[in-house]
Amino acid sequence: MQVRPLRVRSVDERGIVVSGQGDRAVDVLFDDRRVWSFWVRRDTEPDRLGRRLAPWPTPLRRFLDGTARVVVREPGSPVSHFDEEISFGDGRGRIRVVNGRGVELGFDKSGKLVPTFETRERGDIVALVSATRSVLDALASAGVRPFLGYGTLLGAVREGAVLGHDSDADVCYVSDHENPVDVARESFRLQRELGRLGFETSRYSGAAFRVDVAEGDGVVRGLDVFGGFLSGGRLYLMGEIGVEFERTWIHPLTTCRLEGVEMPVPARPEKLLEVTYGPGWQTPDPAFQFSTPSRTTRAFNDWFRGLSPNSRLWQRRYARHVHQLPRRRRPSEAARRAGQEAHRLGAPVLDVGAGRGADSLWLARRGHQVIAYDYAAEKGLAAAAAAAREERLALEVRPLNLTDWRSVLCEGARLAHSPGPRVVLAQHVLDATDTQGRRGFARWCAMALREGGTLVAEFHVGDRTEELEWSISEVDPHQLAESLTESGARSITHTEFERAGRPTVRLVAEW
Repeated sequence: MQVRPLRVRSVDERGIVVSGQGDRAVDVLFDDRRVWSFWVRRDTEPDRLGRRLAPWPTPLRRFLDGTARVVVREPGSPVSHFDEEISFGDGRGRIRVVNGRGVELGFDKSGKLVPTFETRERGDIVALVSATRSVLDALASAGVRPFLGYGTLLGAVREGAVLGHDSDADVCYVSDHENPVDVARESFRLQRELGRLGFETSRYSGAAFRVDVAEGDGVVRGLDVFGGFLSGGRLYLMGEIGVEFERTWIHPLTTCRLEGVEMPVPARPEKLLEVTYGPGWQTPDPAFQFSTPSRTTRAFNDWFRGLSPNSRLWQRRYARHVHQLPRRRRPSEAARRAGQEAHRLGAPVLDVGAGRGADSLWLARRGHQVIAYDYAAEKGLAAAAAAAREERLALEVRPLNLTDWRSVLCEGARLAHSPGPRVVLAQHVLDATDTQGRRGFARWCAMALREGGTLVAEFHVGDRTEELEWSISEVDPHQLAESLTESGARSITHTEFERAGRPTVRLVAEW
């Protein structure tokens, strides 16, 4: 059967409407600059006419006011499926997708609208490659054998250059250790070594950290250092990889040129690229999405992400809306109950797992003193914090990681030193963490509510929680109640009901 070619039916404020059989990636260009890429079936929605709509990504919509030459074409091909001048909004002026400093933006492989390499000057690319070489040398001097990884390896092997749609550099190494504990200890040692050499670093997990490197105009790039190890004939490489693999496909390392600079790469780089990007790794795909098997994700969570499970998920979710206030205008029922308790006790509200701060803002606007806590507070609560400052609300934003005892105990101790009762609001945070996180929550409540107060919590229960991408493990209400009782709760009641077709529990505990 002959496959119908792709046809672009329309481009307007809604998005791009296409038709045709098969699924493949296409690039979208505004005035000769790629701003976005999508797959014509995976990333689209069907309509009644058999066509498919690719809606504009939310971060891009704020730029759609003006006129641009819109081109839709397949990656690496000069042949266009669509090439027309399109007006959006009032149609005045040319559309420029840039940040506040005038730097052009595009969507990278992680779905973030950032300064990608295709928008940067040659000097910036040279500076990044030089910094990558310096980090590789520093890691080698610290006793491991580093090599280019992920998108940086793909660009070097396939094109001899950085990928235009990429936005960071990736460096990997395969440890000589086979025990995850030793691998994690080694990763922390490497981070300390780089810190002593003057590099600015921050940690992702037990086997991955970031090195900040600056381009010529001050744009800071993240250079990710991913650790891995071989055990039982399988390669585990932080990020995405847990597959059967031969040691000789990694070591001894060989070299490849990236932007004219000799760089270390695995002995068989094509083997690593195939398990990372699939057999079609030689075909450009700016819209590629990693699909990590659940077995690999669970292993990495258990070994290396114990203190930050699902951290990347929440960072990605919040990064799309970092400058936008939450859309939800009405408060949750749990927030209403927390507000009533706060009024009765004359107490502040501690909103744990505040997300983007919709409930926190609602409570603060009604005169309550609020502390909004979240796992990814820096990104998730940025807009709420800005609104609170502008409106002069009594709303404070603080990070809290329930699976990290240092975070739990330090923040609990800070609260314990301030007298008075409090109200704790926990709206769908207990079903977004694991057993360790729920234990941490109970311990934190013991410290935060030591002088009395109320906990109002809601969470989903039952098998359907597995359908939620943010759910880590099911909450057992009885085990939770036992933990809270051991932490000082004097009375606990809970109500069961359905929300969005899922069994839900509202638990109220008094201290």
